[in-house]
Amino acid sequence: MSRHPVQVIAVTGGKGGVGKTTVSINLAVALAAMGRRVALLDADLGLANIDVLLGLKATHTLEDVLAGEVTLRDVLLTGPGGIRIIPASSGTQRMAQLSQQEHAGLIHAFSDIGEQIDVLIVDTAAGIADSVVSFVRAAQEVLVVVCDEPSSITDAYALIKLLHRDFGLFRFRVLANMCRTPQEGQLLFRKLTQVTERFLEDVALQYVGAIPFDEAMRKAIQRQKAVVEAAPRSRAAQAFKALAEKCDRWPLPSTPRGHLEFFIERLVQQDAAG
Repeated sequence: MSRHPVQVIAVTGGKGGVGKTTVSINLAVALAAMGRRVALLDADLGLANIDVLLGLKATHTLEDVLAGEVTLRDVLLTGPGGIRIIPASSGTQRMAQLSQQEHAGLIHAFSDIGEQIDVLIVDTAAGIADSVVSFVRAAQEVLVVVCDEPSSITDAYALIKLLHRDFGLFRFRVLANMCRTPQEGQLLFRKLTQVTERFLEDVALQYVGAIPFDEAMRKAIQRQKAVVEAAPRSRAAQAFKALAEKCDRWPLPSTPRGHLEFFIERLVQQDAAG
């Protein structure tokens, strides 16, 4: 496996419509602009759309890798800024039911690219389905995206509660998205911390900033581009660059093999209780 540390960041949020995929894409491109080698895994198994948002066409997916038809390198798409994109597939929905041979094959597949990447960003699906939980609990860093909707806070709390109660996760990074003012982001974070502090004693939330509501973002999406590339001087692009700089300072895995192998092993291991 990889001999250097690979940072694995899961971008999640509990509900749809909070902008997880846009955050994932722009964070990946911003990190790549800093010289990091970034892979982006589309883990929205039901509604995979990273390739569509960027105007790319996937000829192979992770399902073809599991079938032994192609290697992981064969499915990688090259996106803006040189980021590598791993397209989702229906095959990943059966992660928990993989055979031992498929387990080994998937671990080997990711080891094939481990030396080529520094950061793996995992764009999860909405909700708290088993597949979402599997990806999030396997990642090293969990970035929870919230926006100014009542259901966004309640769904984010439900996800945090589930991950804490059932799987022992206690540290979460929180990003406010589509904020009209900087104060709105701080207010959203306070709302979330108030409910977690009241009901979840050991959970630690860290506010990592806010992405402003920006017309440049809408125009970039229409053009199937990342805003950090389409409008690098826009307020949204500057906020993503600041977020990338913070992510780059997060501690790296201490294990010599890096976190990539651990991530894949955690993702595919059978749950004895299930």
